[in-house]
Amino acid sequence: MSKQDGMNYAPQGKPRPVVKEGEFVFAAMGLDHGHINGMCNGLKEAGANLKWVYDPDPAKVKEFVQRYPEVKVAESEEQILEDSQVQLVAAAAIPSHRGPLGLKVMDYGKDYFTDKPPFTTLEQLQQAKDKVQATGQKYAVYYSERLHVESAVFAGQLIAEGAIGRVIQVLGLGPHRIRLNLRPKWFFDKASSGGILCDIGSHQIEQFLFFAGAKDAKVVHSKVGNYKFKQYPGFEDFGDATLVADNGATNYFRVDWLTPDGLSVWGDGRLFILGTEGFIELRKYTDLARGNGGDHLFLANQEVEEYIHCAGKVGYPYFGQLILDCLNRTEKAMTQEHAFKAAELCLIAQRDAMVVGA
Repeated sequence: MSKQDGMNYAPQGKPRPVVKEGEFVFAAMGLDHGHINGMCNGLKEAGANLKWVYDPDPAKVKEFVQRYPEVKVAESEEQILEDSQVQLVAAAAIPSHRGPLGLKVMDYGKDYFTDKPPFTTLEQLQQAKDKVQATGQKYAVYYSERLHVESAVFAGQLIAEGAIGRVIQVLGLGPHRIRLNLRPKWFFDKASSGGILCDIGSHQIEQFLFFAGAKDAKVVHSKVGNYKFKQYPGFEDFGDATLVADNGATNYFRVDWLTPDGLSVWGDGRLFILGTEGFIELRKYTDLARGNGGDHLFLANQEVEEYIHCAGKVGYPYFGQLILDCLNRTEKAMTQEHAFKAAELCLIAQRDAMVVGA
């Protein structure tokens, strides 16, 4: 697990299988982003069997096989899609390719699990909605900054128990390290990546909807800019947005590609959740300059002021829930409506953003 490099950040937890050996089989394809490793780790720890991998780039496949030596290398996407044993396909393709790949997977009667952002256009989103309706298959999304962060998982549990009352505001900070020498060409192409609010902004909007218990929201204002990397015209290294949910909760978030090299991790991700009876702060990946790792949760309410170090104590229940949802056709891990709404709002924020810093 790389703490320096966000695109290869692949958390590993304790095995907590929800199925028996061979009961749930999945495959991996589209290895363009390192998040595929986190996705596979989570599924495997929940008891799923990784059978196949496919990518047109032999170098990516070789690296993947070194990480998961049990996997079989497929000669084509079709070899995976025509395998009746495969129940779900996990993919981290180039963002603009994720929507079309999902349509193909669902056409073969399999559920689809994609890295975020799941789409780069509203047209792709509508196509996926139509395909889900027509096939009954799932289009699951790896919103990792909530699903694969133990402090965020625990925050959700505390809020569900009423620890801070009604959530009225969520403030998210999502800085990332750019690592220019490791980024592929598509990363700097907005048509391929979707833009900063579509891409890493999707984490922030999904978290807001979840923690606020909202089904919908309005993007009040959004901005994007390129302050530092002028050698890449059209690229965005900064973005922020303000949203108001259908239940009255508000949100502000900021994302950027400006994490300095001196920081020990790829980004000092923070989350502040204000409720009517208290508040929660998350220091997800680091406690700045203290050297004691990540997953720090701070809680203050009418009874306590408390610090909880969540690392290694909470786990990542999403993956087991997703497997059981696929088997039982339920929606306990994340509803399809929620996954699509977060995608829709980040696309709207990106589309309507004011350009700053020119």
